[in-house]
Amino acid sequence: MTKLKAVPSFFVFAAAFAIYGIDVQGQDRQRVAKQVLSQPVNQPAPAADKTKTTLSSQPINSPITRQPLTTDIKVSEEYKQQLVKKTADSRPVSAMLPAALKGSRYASSTTAAMANSIQSKLGIPYRYGSSGPNRYDCSGFVWAVFSEAGMGFIRQSAAGLWNASIPVEGDEKYRFGTLVFFNGLGHIGIVADPNGFYHASSSKGITYSTFKGYWEKRIVGFRKLVPQTPELASTEAK
Repeated sequence: MTKLKAVPSFFVFAAAFAIYGIDVQGQDRQRVAKQVLSQPVNQPAPAADKTKTTLSSQPINSPITRQPLTTDIKVSEEYKQQLVKKTADSRPVSAMLPAALKGSRYASSTTAAMANSIQSKLGIPYRYGSSGPNRYDCSGFVWAVFSEAGMGFIRQSAAGLWNASIPVEGDEKYRFGTLVFFNGLGHIGIVADPNGFYHASSSKGITYSTFKGYWEKRIVGFRKLVPQTPELASTEAK
């Protein structure tokens, strides 16, 4: 059996010092513990917060300035022509009164009143048996125009007006204010000029239509109302 050698007391004391922290005076020495970080070592840096607002260098209340337009705007001639076609009014409204005064069978004041009455009714819808102001049939339209021009007569059908008027021939047929009859006296209108007439159309309401085409084949005849005042009579005689 091996015998343990005796360890000198000096080494025993040094070991106790190392283990228990006993200083030379025999007092306990407090150990200094290192602070352990909660952040794991070697972890990547946190990502930048994407919700942060980017500040603008522009002052908040300063007005927004825009660069002035320096390039000239040019419209092609083709576009101009298309624009004119779309916005132009095909109805002879603006030329109605001068043409009417030139070729009317009535005095200028009566002619102007008739032209204004017709113009104010253009586009109003058709309704059978109505004489205005919101709907008209063909004879109701004629009656309203002549009445507003001071040439009132009893409201009648197209056939009734045929019997109450007298026939005209030649160039007299196309003077403004002449009555024109269609479809076996089932329709009536007011002559505007040699090209067309005003009437209450069942599909378009109060409108201007040309004689050429559909209507010229359906004309029964042209007639004029007999004047009831000296002024109208003297005008008719010219």
